[in-house]
Amino acid sequence: MRLIEQHLRVTAALIVREMSTRYGSKPGGYLWAIFDPVAHVAMMTLIFQVFARMPALGLSFPLFFASGYLPFTFYQRMSSFMAGTMKANKALLSYPVVSPFDAIVSRFVLQLMTDAVVTIVILMMIVELADVTQPMNVAGMVEAAGAAAVLGLGVGTINIVMFARFPLYEQIFGIINRPLFMISGVFFLPEALPNPFHDIILYNPLVHIIMWFRSAVYPEYRADGLDTGYVIEFALVCFVAGLALLTTSMREIREDRL
Repeated sequence: MRLIEQHLRVTAALIVREMSTRYGSKPGGYLWAIFDPVAHVAMMTLIFQVFARMPALGLSFPLFFASGYLPFTFYQRMSSFMAGTMKANKALLSYPVVSPFDAIVSRFVLQLMTDAVVTIVILMMIVELADVTQPMNVAGMVEAAGAAAVLGLGVGTINIVMFARFPLYEQIFGIINRPLFMISGVFFLPEALPNPFHDIILYNPLVHIIMWFRSAVYPEYRADGLDTGYVIEFALVCFVAGLALLTTSMREIREDRL
């Protein structure tokens, strides 16, 4: 029991430190975390309104793009933030009371809270400004966002070790990861793609996450091919693999040999 309390105190202290380090030194601080995605959604809305009279779903361009962009960022920002955990906390890991798992949990909680606040604010702004009246399944959105966050946690935890051991892998991962924003269904509906492209794109778990989130935002949307079980299994496999890599590399991390 005392050990659990110790880890909770360390994790809470690390969360406060991460907040101060990440947002305290920037102009606008935490507000920038909200302004950045708002600007992205606004920019995408303006661009695509030039080429299309109606969004692929519903009547609101901002809501359509937000329903794709927000769940994607739960994965993208989480995986990126988690991958830098050991580098950001290298000095603290020299203390026996601080474990790598404390650093991982603190970063996960902070990023999850940040993305949740950003999502709530953006959706509330869209509902008010675009006069959206459709009912939304909040539980479904939370489930999809949670799955995206766990997937980001798993991929990010794997990359903590892989980036340190294989510098070339970091470059390769960046090249592979970059086009995901374009091919994960942020801008389009996977159902609109002809076969075999529709079947191929469903191997991407982010496509299912965005379909899952959109099906909660739009009651009329019937996501053809959505497999929530596949997303959960993929995310858990990545997380377990990340924990296994981290556990086997714990000594090297402690001794700063990674």
